[in-house]
Amino acid sequence: MAAPGSDIEHGYPHLDTVRDAITALYRRLSRDTVDTFGLSVVPGDVAFSDQDDLYLGVQRVARVMVQHLRLPDARMIVSFREMRHAGNVELAAGPEYFIELNSRFKTHRRDIGAALAHEVTHVYLHRLDLWLPGTRDNEILTDTTAAYLGTGWLLLDAYRQDAVSSQKLGYLTPEEFGYVLAKRALLFNEDPSPWFTSPQAYEAYAKGLELARHDQARPPLAAAGWTGRRRYAKDRRSAQSGHPSPATGGDYIFDGGPPLSVSFPCPTCRQRIRVPVRGRLRARCALCRTVLECDT
Repeated sequence: MAAPGSDIEHGYPHLDTVRDAITALYRRLSRDTVDTFGLSVVPGDVAFSDQDDLYLGVQRVARVMVQHLRLPDARMIVSFREMRHAGNVELAAGPEYFIELNSRFKTHRRDIGAALAHEVTHVYLHRLDLWLPGTRDNEILTDTTAAYLGTGWLLLDAYRQDAVSSQKLGYLTPEEFGYVLAKRALLFNEDPSPWFTSPQAYEAYAKGLELARHDQARPPLAAAGWTGRRRYAKDRRSAQSGHPSPATGGDYIFDGGPPLSVSFPCPTCRQRIRVPVRGRLRARCALCRTVLECDT
């Protein structure tokens, strides 16, 4: 807990790593497996009141996370101790996994689900043998995976500020959590906003949703706005003349060929797609199988 805003980073400083994490997730799981996570953990399944027995309640919520992530063989043993971070997990060979939570969760039970969402996702990624280089990037991968697969909305909901204190769990900024949750919402047509108890979480989700929708309206996608289309047309003329612009101002890159082609990131999984420059066409991402209407 800290003074409002004093220790909470905002914006999108980790956006490139978040996008790399989404791509890595699709490469490891496949679109078919991602589609099995179409329903998020619902608030009623992780509700935890002060009247509940602490250790029985923790085991119940941990079991919800284990079942959601299809970890039937992983039995979670959860304890509490004083520590700097929200939690820690021992990634041994199994079949038991030991999770430690910060002692303050004994009296802040509403956020136990958020802490367990992060720690159990560590177990899930460990079993998948999916990781990114470096501790920081691995933690970003963990938060991104939790949010994208349906448990991480709890991490964003743990972001709260009032007149005397502020709190945020996880390594992503609130807006980055909002962005990943919005990417999930657009994929599964699932709106998590009614589940938020924190008004700050709702605001962060709205900002993330704006950026996620912008991903779906960048040229050469047909849904691009007038400004983007005009810039794209100028860059295309430069590429066709054999003198491509040094910087396009967008995510697309022209390849002089011949024939001329353009590559751009899939708005769903961020895998790059290459298509010929020949006007209106339909492209399909080889990784996530999203069908895209393009105007190249």
